[in-house]
Amino acid sequence: MSINGSEIFAERVARKNLGKLLVEDGLITTEQLEDALKQQHEHGGNLTDILIKQGVVSFDELAPVLSIWLNVPLIDLKRHSVQRQALQLIPEDTARKYTLIPLSVSGNSLVVVMANPEDIQAIEDINTQVKMKVEPALGIPSEIEHAIDRNYKSSAEIEKQVSQMTPAEAVETEVTPELVARTPIAQTLDLLIAQAVKDRASDVHIEPQETYLRIRYRIDGILHDMSPLPLSVHAPLISRVKILAGMNIAEQRRPQDGQFQVKVRDKDVDIRAASMETVYGERVTLRILLKSLSFLTLVELGMLPESLETYQLMMKSPFGLILVGGPTGSGKTTTLYASINALDRKEHNILTIEDPVEYHFADISQTQVNIKAGLTFASGLRSAMRQDPDVILVGEIRDRDTASTGVQAALTGHLVLSSIHANDAVGVLFRLIELGIEPYLISSTLVGTVTQRMVRRLCSHCRVPYKPVAEEEVAYHEEMAELPALIYGPGTGCNVCANTGYQGRTGLFEIMVITEKLRVMLTGGASTEELRAEALKEGMITMRRDGMSKVRKGITSVSEVLRSVHSIG
Repeated sequence: MSINGSEIFAERVARKNLGKLLVEDGLITTEQLEDALKQQHEHGGNLTDILIKQGVVSFDELAPVLSIWLNVPLIDLKRHSVQRQALQLIPEDTARKYTLIPLSVSGNSLVVVMANPEDIQAIEDINTQVKMKVEPALGIPSEIEHAIDRNYKSSAEIEKQVSQMTPAEAVETEVTPELVARTPIAQTLDLLIAQAVKDRASDVHIEPQETYLRIRYRIDGILHDMSPLPLSVHAPLISRVKILAGMNIAEQRRPQDGQFQVKVRDKDVDIRAASMETVYGERVTLRILLKSLSFLTLVELGMLPESLETYQLMMKSPFGLILVGGPTGSGKTTTLYASINALDRKEHNILTIEDPVEYHFADISQTQVNIKAGLTFASGLRSAMRQDPDVILVGEIRDRDTASTGVQAALTGHLVLSSIHANDAVGVLFRLIELGIEPYLISSTLVGTVTQRMVRRLCSHCRVPYKPVAEEEVAYHEEMAELPALIYGPGTGCNVCANTGYQGRTGLFEIMVITEKLRVMLTGGASTEELRAEALKEGMITMRRDGMSKVRKGITSVSEVLRSVHSIG
């Protein structure tokens, strides 16, 4: 027997007045209650919604009292696993419509965690769908939304779309833009991308194998296999990507790249696509670029206060060259974006030359490299210098022409920011020398260098203290000059981190300011070891030490730091 509206209403009448209960518990004052009741009388609405909107109290604070008042359990979704059997009973669109998630099935009862357990319409709709007794429970709305994102996977829906394909749609020779656009394959690609966004993936790999189509997501820097697809889906799926990205679907042997935009649950997502021929056919990699990530601050990227202060002083230089080094995927571009995003765009004329433009900024002029049109990093930089710039961001210094032009721009009164492939702060100097820049020019223009790596953050909900193994203990002691009092490592996993023990990533940074002493040493032909020793003497914090500082704060693990940063010198 399901819970109905009259039963809930009768229980509510029998309970103590909610407003008085909130006052008695000290969550609100009598004056705040009277003001909220006045708003309710004049404009209608729910009392709790009014209190939250007025900023008097948060839902998290209200939840325990509401649980008692409603006589329903308060469920912590970070600690409770959602049963697959329950999840299959309620479709995702219903869950999102009412902000609820099915939790568990027991006999003929379905426990449903709801943001509003008094939503009679929601309960009756669910009862109609599942033909079971509905037992509502209370949950925090944000936790319910996260649980929906975590638990509703696209795999079943993708399989459904694939099964609807006709044999003609799966024959490679018959693939045309018109055919692909109107077949279930379009929905399949949408679902793959939507699931990638849900899972916080940075890349989607579509890789044909001998007997199946492999799908992998890169999450927090680590590749994870997803449910494979039948090989018959390969040709139309690749063609769908090519059509959206403006690539040539008839060309299968030459590598191609392109870009397109999609919207996933009101989020604007840019997709960068790149194809490449393999022995089993073309593979495609999709880079997922969430526009919201373009507004990350340097603190959010993981710069600790001391490093942040040093870098901000570098950024205040009116001219010169600031280089961000690291391998591919270490977050260099994100750091550069966060840097220019922190600048005053009213007082500064900021121009960028990128390959490609990944995120769009208001009040900043961004230019994309176009080799066919003769626009390279170097030629774009030369053109930018004629636009009266204050700050120029160059996506990457990868050749002598770009390096030389960047140095000239810095010499003539511009602040130039760019990335470069180098393993550590001192390595940036010698990479410039390898590109043909004279040491005296480097010492005259370089303000400072930043090198970085990305490591996974420990899930704050399930991390556990543990005793490090001997190698980890030695590595920690070498950097921190102390034995670890308490070190956290990944737990067995929970709902929040998809049972991985990690959630999100943070940066490890090594920042070197080019002081007068370093300039003299560089011009005099000092070695890597000598320059590094002087930089350390002057207070440079290495990436490894930065990482161990984050270990001490419980942000990441020793194993993550050792995996990402090799010992230098």
